Formats: sequence, C-alpha cells, structure tokens
Amino acid sequence: MKRVFAPGCALVLYKPDAARRLREYLGSRLGPIDEHLTCCRHEPGLPAGTQVVNVCPGCDKRFRTLYEGVTTISLWEVLAGDPSFPWPDYGGARMAVLDACPTRDQDRVHEAVRAVLKKMSIVPVEPAATRTKSVCCGDSFFGLIPVSEVKEQMARRAADMPADDVAVYCVSCVKALHIGGRKPHFLADLVLGETTIPGVCDPEEWHRQLDAYIDAH
Repeated sequence: MKRVFAPGCALVLYKPDAARRLREYLGSRLGPIDEHLTCCRHEPGLPAGTQVVNVCPGCDKRFRTLYEGVTTISLWEVLAGDPSFPWPDYGGARMAVLDACPTRDQDRVHEAVRAVLKKMSIVPVEPAATRTKSVCCGDSFFGLIPVSEVKEQMARRAADMPADDVAVYCVSCVKALHIGGRKPHFLADLVLGETTIPGVCDPEEWHRQLDAYIDAH
C-alpha cells in the first residue's frame, strides 16, 4: 500500500517545522513516506489504493469522501498504536476536548485523540456536546454570516468547554478558542512538547492566508 503524508495547509502555515518533524517521525515508524502538499480541495492525483496520513480533520474528510480509491488515517491513530513513542508527561493536567466538525462521525479519530492524551498523562474532560455530538467551534460559519457573529459563535462554543485548557486537533479551532477566551493546546504541539501559539486569529486574515495557500497548492 502506498502512503503519503498530508500535513495540511493550516499546519504548514502555523508551524512548518512541526510538519517536517512529524514527517520524519512517520518515516521512522512506517518507512519512507512522500509528502503530499496538494490541497485536499484539489484533485490529488494519487493512485488507487493510496492511504493519506493526515493531521487536519478537513483533509481526513475530503480525501476520504471526495476522491475514489483514496483512504485516510489520522496521525493520532498512528501515534496511538506506537508503543515506543517518547511521550511528554504533562503530569495529570486536565484539558477539555474539542472534537472537530469534519471528523464528527469518525469515532476512530475520537478514540485515538483521547488515547494520545492519556499517554501524555493528560486527563480528558468531556464537554456536554462531544464526539459525534460535538458542535462547531464557529469557524465554519465564516463567509456565511458577518464576522462579528462568527466571533460570537466562537465565544459561545468556548464557553461550553468545562476547563480553561482545551485540547484541539484543528488549527482553526485553536484560533476560535483563543478568540473565545480559552487556552487552546494543539495536539501536534502537545505531542512534540511545544507551546501552542495562536498567531493570526482574526478570521478574515486567517482565511485570506488559507485561501492563498489553497490557490497555490
């Protein structure tokens, strides 16, 4: 089976070095793996039978549902099944978990995310709307309603979190929770022992960056 690693536009924009380190890890775990930088919104040109290892929930959904012969597996599933990964130890920190919209119906991802958190001595705290009943962080409303209302949606979802610290596995969710006043921890950062830096959070500017990357890839 051919495998490729799709870091996703959001991760490459957020922390390109993290994308490099994760690819190196996957190479050591799965064998030589090509990097796939064509955005999931474009025809990937991958041969039938290709498995895309992804970080972004949107990539997981689009590659899996839009392109015939392509299957997906999240980085979190690979990590959850690795008995030798050098896990950071967060000493029993309690973090709420925000499940991303595109993988709302993918319990394999939900289970893997929580397994990875527990391997790092993080205690997952579930909000009322979680896993298959999770609610959007607010970012999906961008372009559909005024930006001021998008930020209100983000604030409402952030307020639903049962802890100030929130583990997330979508970069746009990082931005949304920061706008909403919570402290997001991107799962890739946690795994790599790095601090999550929200960076550009204004929805208009963030989506301009995303759109430029999508057009270029």
